[in-house]
Amino acid sequence: MSRTVSTSVEGGPVGRYLQSIEQGAMGGCDAVSPGIELDATVPNWRFAVHGRRAVLDELSRWYADPGSFEELRRTPIPAGELVAFTLRWESDGVPHAAHQVHILEVADAHITRAQVWCGGRWPAALLAEMAEAGSA
Repeated sequence: MSRTVSTSVEGGPVGRYLQSIEQGAMGGCDAVSPGIELDATVPNWRFAVHGRRAVLDELSRWYADPGSFEELRRTPIPAGELVAFTLRWESDGVPHAAHQVHILEVADAHITRAQVWCGGRWPAALLAEMAEAGSA
């Protein structure tokens, strides 16, 4: 079975979720179900959050500022989509980036489960250090 990979934020509940991330507007995201579960792995920690309001509150902290996807890859899977991206934004005038993978399960036109791996939030100084190490 072939899979179609998209680099667009448009399309269905996953598209609305990605647009909310880019806009820094997760608090108003209508793409998640009332019973959504967030299973998150972040640097040195793993935790779960349940319910629409609690999940959107958590994601609003992650995506507080408008940004743009430097990289975006959306791959359909039987239960929904696998989404991998690098997001760039500015916080208090300092450029930042984050590299994440989301496995999003969709039912009845809403995201019912989000399993997320995040490499961390990288401020400009760390991004420069990583770029230097990558060119060595």
